[in-house]
Amino acid sequence: MSAVEQSTDVDGTHHPDFADVAELFQRQIRRAGGGAALAVMHRGETVVDLWGGERTDDGNPWKSDTIAMCYSTTKGVASLALHLQVEAGLIEYDQPVAEYWPEFAQNRKSSVTVRHVLSHSAGLHRLRTVIDDATEMLDWDHMVDALARQPPAYKPGTKTGYHAITYGWLVGELVRRVTGRSLADVVRDDIAAPLGLDGLFLGCPPEERHRVAPLTPLGSVLERGPAPIRQMQRLAVGGVNTALSLTRAPINTRRIINALLPRGMEDVLVSPEIMDASIPAVNGFLDARSLATMYGVLAGRGEVNGVRLLSPELLKQIERQQNNRRDLVLVMPMQWRLGYHRVLGTGRAGSRAFGHYGFGGSGAWADPGRNLTMAMTCNRGGGTPVGDARVVSLSRAVLAAADGR
Repeated sequence: MSAVEQSTDVDGTHHPDFADVAELFQRQIRRAGGGAALAVMHRGETVVDLWGGERTDDGNPWKSDTIAMCYSTTKGVASLALHLQVEAGLIEYDQPVAEYWPEFAQNRKSSVTVRHVLSHSAGLHRLRTVIDDATEMLDWDHMVDALARQPPAYKPGTKTGYHAITYGWLVGELVRRVTGRSLADVVRDDIAAPLGLDGLFLGCPPEERHRVAPLTPLGSVLERGPAPIRQMQRLAVGGVNTALSLTRAPINTRRIINALLPRGMEDVLVSPEIMDASIPAVNGFLDARSLATMYGVLAGRGEVNGVRLLSPELLKQIERQQNNRRDLVLVMPMQWRLGYHRVLGTGRAGSRAFGHYGFGGSGAWADPGRNLTMAMTCNRGGGTPVGDARVVSLSRAVLAAADGR
């Protein structure tokens, strides 16, 4: 391993074979501002462990143990927690959700299976029309009761629509029903503890909050994001959305807003209460090193660092593509696996990679064919629901470096 010596922008170590990755990460830190961390594991070896930039607006540096709220990157953690229950024989993918959560059968949902939930084809992506204000998201029981009462937006399994925020409660309540424990406790005790991870939390324990890198406010990210994102709220009202629907345009802005932005969302995301709550599609407080190691379970046929959490047979089911339909919320096909999407921009590299990116730029993935994982966390990123260009560029560089070894 080589220490990063060429600049004070970045600290940590990297294997010489991944020098191009380290240089790209350093350039990104300079351009994007804020701070970030990057970790890569290849064939069970940590080959990149880098961090740099500023943790706070007043110049405090990003440190080796800094954690950040990673938005939808959290879904990858929640999904693994559910897969552990399948491994234990407590859940089956093709059983109805109501088998484990009887109240869920209301309003034509008795046929919704666990597989439908994991592949975002359950028809429960709506949120803005389910709750009046985002503060309701802080109450677990209220949210799972509200989702249990909702009818699906389409016949489950026939369409695909990104369950951007509802996914966390659906998966988390399934885990809670079969284990009797909260999802946060399962993540802590059954994933982080056996793998020796100190940067994998759902919510943030009070004793860890000194490590948190504050995020750019959601509104600021939206203003700096692509024009379609900045205009989304404006287009979602009035007659424009009706016109789009009449012309059969693929973008339905009202649907996107409904799934992603309940009223008052920004206030909730920057409030101190977000650290006390459990919103498993959004508020994972994570570091890159822990994420990369966790994904090592998925890249290493169920085992990483000598610790086995899943069987190789189950991994084959998890990584199998479930659908290739255009996603009703994200517009493009996401090629959903069981809880994970394709890794954008890496198809030409012959990658089998799957994982989950998050709004604001974080993301993590596993490539079982290469026994390779990558994770990035940050507090300054682009404004798309599935990461930004930085994580795509890093992914390509990581794949190229691994193939060159």
